[in-house]
Amino acid sequence: MDNIRDQVKELRLGLKIRRLRQERRLTLQDVAQATGLSKPLLSQIENDQVIPPLATLLRIAKAFKVGLHTFFQEEDAGGKCILVRAGESRRLQRRRPEGEVAPSYVYHSLGFGKKQRNMEPFLVEFEAREWAPELLVSHEGEEFLFLLEGELEFQYAGESMRLEAGDSVYYDSAEPHGYRVVGAQRPRAVAVLYSRET
Repeated sequence: MDNIRDQVKELRLGLKIRRLRQERRLTLQDVAQATGLSKPLLSQIENDQVIPPLATLLRIAKAFKVGLHTFFQEEDAGGKCILVRAGESRRLQRRRPEGEVAPSYVYHSLGFGKKQRNMEPFLVEFEAREWAPELLVSHEGEEFLFLLEGELEFQYAGESMRLEAGDSVYYDSAEPHGYRVVGAQRPRAVAVLYSRET
């Protein structure tokens, strides 16, 4: 767990979000209104007390009119090619605020260090959770997911689909969507998010 915390500190999500907010001369209240997120949650994110899920990061990116990649790039990086070796991906596991439904996934950034990218690739590890409507998320952009192992139930725009290893799904992420683990094996997938910059 300490290793995960160290990797999250290296990523400095909170610092990057605070800098963007301050550069635009916005208050936490301004960002709360633009994103629909609460001021206390935004404060916890800026202070690295809470790691936001991807849908939340996308809402923040849209409010700041930047791409999702802004939060995953290193300040001195920016080459045309980034190689991520096995075991070197940046693992992010959310610590949820009290009362919030537990997240159903852990994600690893596979594009960390590449500047000015239009896609955000992740390795996603899903965790077994009781289904709850709060697990549905929506955000601008598109997503692609290829299931490497395990089984998932994919909820999308009111429909339910069963995914098995080798299946993939490509969808408009503005529609409510979410995943639930099926079976005993922990599913793993490669996901690619594309967020339209505004």
